[in-house]
Amino acid sequence: MNAVINSARNGLVAIALLLAPALATAQYDTTPEGQAFIRDMAERYGFQASRVEALLASAERKDSILEAISRPAEKTLEWRQYRKIFIRPERIDQGVEFLGQHREAFERAEDEYGVPASVIAAIIGVETWYGTYKGNHRVLDALATLAFDYPPRSRFFRSELAQYLLMTREQGFDPEELTGSYAGAMGYGQFISSSYRHYAIDFDGDGVVDILDNPVDAIGSVANYFRAHHWKQGEPVAEQVRDSLPEGSPLLTGELKPGLTVNDYRQAGLRPEADLAGSAKARAIRLAGADGPELWLTYHNFYVITRYNHSHLYAMAVFQLADALRELASQPEKQNGVSNNS
Repeated sequence: MNAVINSARNGLVAIALLLAPALATAQYDTTPEGQAFIRDMAERYGFQASRVEALLASAERKDSILEAISRPAEKTLEWRQYRKIFIRPERIDQGVEFLGQHREAFERAEDEYGVPASVIAAIIGVETWYGTYKGNHRVLDALATLAFDYPPRSRFFRSELAQYLLMTREQGFDPEELTGSYAGAMGYGQFISSSYRHYAIDFDGDGVVDILDNPVDAIGSVANYFRAHHWKQGEPVAEQVRDSLPEGSPLLTGELKPGLTVNDYRQAGLRPEADLAGSAKARAIRLAGADGPELWLTYHNFYVITRYNHSHLYAMAVFQLADALRELASQPEKQNGVSNNS
């Protein structure tokens, strides 16, 4: 069913790209939808209608954004391909360096929020290679393009556009200047606008919530996001099991949220090693690894990672990068900044 829906969505995007004029300025301020958005921002949030109108008038439609959102890597790649993007020696080395550079912030975040420093670093490493690539799309263009020219999710992105204007007003940012991903995500941790407003924090106490250029605020904000989504301190994330399940087994569920228990899998003959009660929630997934199929049992904290990006491939990349960072950072030679991982 998901494949059918995705195919239909991709078809809508393709039709939109063919029929819509390739204008640099989309004139979103003149459309009925744009006018309704302007009124809503003025009536609900007290914006000057002329200011919102000017912002929509300056927004540019980007066909590259519509193309990118129709083919996300999480839906087009197998695990063996996806893993190669993120679990790389240079990304691991740079992650250990990033952990060392901001050791105090990571230690404080782990103490206050209960989220391992390696997991926080892995999120930032997967999202932006530790802040070295945060996206080069103007956020206003990205959100306006998706809010008004991407029917499958226009309602969601129109809400995010409203959240963006609220966030930039609250933080004193220029809404025409910020850049981010094709979906309008921003900063070290690639927060969308609503997440920025709800979970980003001023972790260094300078009075500004800045996850765009401030790694300390970004570290605290990622930790806060995970705590808000009920990360369980000290519990496992996932483990690979050698046993197998037949193709089509009801124990290989499609939902990201685990609905079965550890005991369910034990009764099916699997032998997980995680120190969890039999009643603990679990989910089995089969991945296409470089050496063949891999069977994994994933637990509550794995599901929490998918709240950041709704993909088990993404969560597995974060989990494995975090493991690699923790292992390398614990090596004695790393205390002196020497790496043997290259």
